[in-house]
Amino acid sequence: MQIVTSVAALREVIRQWRQNGQSVGFVPTMGNLHAGHIKLVSTARQEADKVVVSIFVNPTQFGPNEDFASYPRTEQQDQEKLLASGADLLFLPSVTEMYPQATQTGISVSGLSALHCGASRPGHFDGVALVVCKLLNMVQPDVLLLGEKDFQQLTLIRQMVADLNIPVTVQGVATVREDDGLAMSSRNGYLSEQQRQQAPKLYQALCAARDDILAGYDDYPAVAEQQRQNLQQAGFAVDYFSICRSADLLPAYASDSNLLILAAARLGKTRLIDNLYFSKTSI
Repeated sequence: MQIVTSVAALREVIRQWRQNGQSVGFVPTMGNLHAGHIKLVSTARQEADKVVVSIFVNPTQFGPNEDFASYPRTEQQDQEKLLASGADLLFLPSVTEMYPQATQTGISVSGLSALHCGASRPGHFDGVALVVCKLLNMVQPDVLLLGEKDFQQLTLIRQMVADLNIPVTVQGVATVREDDGLAMSSRNGYLSEQQRQQAPKLYQALCAARDDILAGYDDYPAVAEQQRQNLQQAGFAVDYFSICRSADLLPAYASDSNLLILAAARLGKTRLIDNLYFSKTSI
């Protein structure tokens, strides 16, 4: 596995691949890799001849009171995992390499950026859109692999790619879960032992809401409110619990078939997100 830290070196390697007629898959990450990230890499290997992985903790997507400084950085372990997973190139840029001067250009996907996580993390998705657009311009991959755990982010990037005519296929990859259902996340390491035992209740709440809807309950605000209360009683500080249309993440109605339940909640200082997609027509 090659490791490069500059855009110039990255482009030179990819230029050589292109000359050989090889396709490129790309997995952008912020490091502290777990099995969910490795699944993205293995999927990319199936979809392309060469796989680029980036590790960059992007400062523009963190708010002033968020965990940029303390975000877990495990560079050596990450490199070992990527080497074992068969990644071909690791792009490991510094902040100054990614942002060599004060950025005067922004990217904002209106509407989507203000919903759900965007409501409580203003500016977050603008930072995500900017860094992903920059990375896509640097790597110029054929396929971009993103996890479905951050479904709002996945939807937003798909919209940005379509709006800006970026020539890349965006492929979502299913969430990888622990044996007890907890979605794998780099932030799970912040949880205390007791909080780790509580954390799977977030996914359990999503499943309970889904089961209520499939059983015929079509008062979605009431279904969501019941699960919010259940999570609060279990010790969570609930940010949102929303039953949405999967296509645009707007509130779902009883007439909608393809649904997505999105949730974010805190255990102590740790913010957890998860979601569950299902179709009422599949029963």
